[in-house]
Amino acid sequence: MICTFILVVFLDQCTKIVVQEYMKLHDSIPILGDFLKLTFIKNPGAAFGIMIGNRWFFLAMSILACGVMIYYFTRLPVRETWGRFALTLIFGGAIGNLIDRILYGEVTDFIDVGLNTYRWPIFNIADMAVSIGVILLFIRLSTTNQTIPDESSSTKQEGIVHREDRPA
Repeated sequence: MICTFILVVFLDQCTKIVVQEYMKLHDSIPILGDFLKLTFIKNPGAAFGIMIGNRWFFLAMSILACGVMIYYFTRLPVRETWGRFALTLIFGGAIGNLIDRILYGEVTDFIDVGLNTYRWPIFNIADMAVSIGVILLFIRLSTTNQTIPDESSSTKQEGIVHREDRPA
């Protein structure tokens, strides 16, 4: 999982550095016509540009979220591969954007997807990792049987005679 974490943070930071070095703010470069473009923006708010201007709030929330993820990650069984992988993606993305918030006070976004005037909010590799991690975690949690077995069904199984069920 450490390799996944390092890869997410590395790709996120490298792509942001390339965008910052070779593009001017608000420049847009078509990659796949109008569908996929690189558009350099700075985001001082949360995902999708909401709550702009609360730098310290987002910094504190990012640090808190990272702490919560570490807490849950350390409590997951080692065999819980999908849950650990999902949390690793989320944590890597959170750290990638946290680095931006600490260094620049805002996050560099550049992946611009859409058609004509119908565009998704511009995002980055860290945002992708967080989104994919959340989706994987949701799928994992929704496919895991979280029910607590009934006490009577835990000691008796159909077709099996237990020692305490035998006549004396």
